[in-house]
Parts: sequence; C-alpha cells; structure tokens
Amino acid sequence: MNSLKQSVWLGAIFGLGLLTACQNSTTANVSSSAKTITTTVTSGEAKTHKPAVIFLVRHAEKMKDSSDPALTEAGHARSALLAKLLKDAKIEHIHSSNYKRTMQTAAPLAEALNIEVQLYDPRDLPAIALKLRQEGGRHLVVGHSNTTPQLTELLGGEGGTPIVEATEYDRLYFVNLDARGDTSSTMLRFGEGG
Repeated sequence: MNSLKQSVWLGAIFGLGLLTACQNSTTANVSSSAKTITTTVTSGEAKTHKPAVIFLVRHAEKMKDSSDPALTEAGHARSALLAKLLKDAKIEHIHSSNYKRTMQTAAPLAEALNIEVQLYDPRDLPAIALKLRQEGGRHLVVGHSNTTPQLTELLGGEGGTPIVEATEYDRLYFVNLDARGDTSSTMLRFGEGG
C-alpha cells in the first residue's frame, strides 16, 4: 500500500474511534490490495473508564547478530514510516520495552513529537494494560512478535493470528476504549512485507 493510501486508511481509522458508541457487537471489513482491516465493537461493562486510543506495533526489522539486536536499514526505514503515519495521531505517550530494537522503532516518533519514551516490562503485560486503561489518552506501544497481539487482546481487541517471527513486521493495531468500557480494534499493515 503506498503512502497516500496508508494516510487515507489512517484517517478513516482515526474517525472509527468516534464510532464506538454502539451497544451491539458489529464487524466491518475493508480490503485494499489484498490487505484487510477489521473493526470489532463490543459492549463493555456499565463502568466508566478514561477514554484511550492505543496504537500497537511490533519492533521493525532487526539484525540477527546478538541477543539484543539493533534495527537493520529496512527497520530504520519502517520506523521512519511509522513516525510519518502517526505524526498527526495526537499521540501523547510512547511506550517501549527495554530492548534496542523496540526503542529504535519508537525513537523517530518520539523525536518528532518531543515525547520521552516510557519503558515497560514485556513479561508483565497485565501491568501495562492496566496502566493504559487507567491513564487514558493516546498511546503508541512498541513490543514484540510474542507480546503485541497478546497486549491487544488484554485491552479487549482482536490480536489475530500469531505474528510470523522471521518475516512479519508490518502490523499496526489500533484499539479504542471509550468511557463506557466499549472497545473497538483495527489491524492494518504498513510498509513493505508481511
């Protein structure tokens, strides 16, 4: 999907965050160039929550040379594209695990928005999920192939199939939590590959 199409899809997704007042469960599918975006809205409990908009991604392409690898050239390019796609998403908080590949993925957007990256423990996903729910606001969370879908699910979204560890770096999840606790989630793909 080219950059213009990605911008149009992101604009549509930002608008979807305003449509979560539904009481019944609904599903809508939008396809473009064999890439599918799915939105699910579910009824929440009769509690009030701080509204939150959370974007979740796996780190970009990594080198294979160490236990804490840095990003490859393609990974740096994907991180720059992520920053370009999310620069107008009104992100207020950026979270990353304490690994080179996740921090380097978060860095371009953090620098563009002048936001300090907050570290979280990827081994304690319930803790970051609780923090995101309690804090509310607009967030980017950079994680791993084995944590990003799971955190999406802990927030009430759809994680989808497991991420292919060796090759899949292009998922971008969007989870919207409204004040009543209703959740909508969307997954799209950005950049090359996947």
